[in-house]
Amino acid sequence: MFQWKDSYSCKVRQIDEQHKQLFKLGEDLNKIISNKDGEDRYDEIMNVLKELKEYTIYHFKFEEELLKIYDYPQLSMHKEEHRAFIEKIMELETEDIDSEQRKVTIDILIFIANWIEKHIVKVDMQYSEFLNEKGIH
Repeated sequence: MFQWKDSYSCKVRQIDEQHKQLFKLGEDLNKIISNKDGEDRYDEIMNVLKELKEYTIYHFKFEEELLKIYDYPQLSMHKEEHRAFIEKIMELETEDIDSEQRKVTIDILIFIANWIEKHIVKVDMQYSEFLNEKGIH
């Protein structure tokens, strides 16, 4: 479900490597939800959610600092999308994850898939050429 393709590449090695981590987290969640052994997966879900939150904070900071250095004209809009992502993660953390494990995990998977489709593939691609022209690859 979360397989990296060259079409996801921003042509900036460090950002691509960081984006691949999001795919890994999505795949980890997909494995959790695919397991139908009836076991409680709360701790696993919480670990992935915690890692997702930490990853996004690190990645967004890195990306925003890089875009700031090169005076990216769409930086404020980009930062706003990042802020909304983190707010959504915090909202997901407040759900009753223990008793609604399957529902919450599916919600997180859909959220990650939508983020990949709407942000990485569309919004992040807008800075790809900009940074490449500045010699950043």
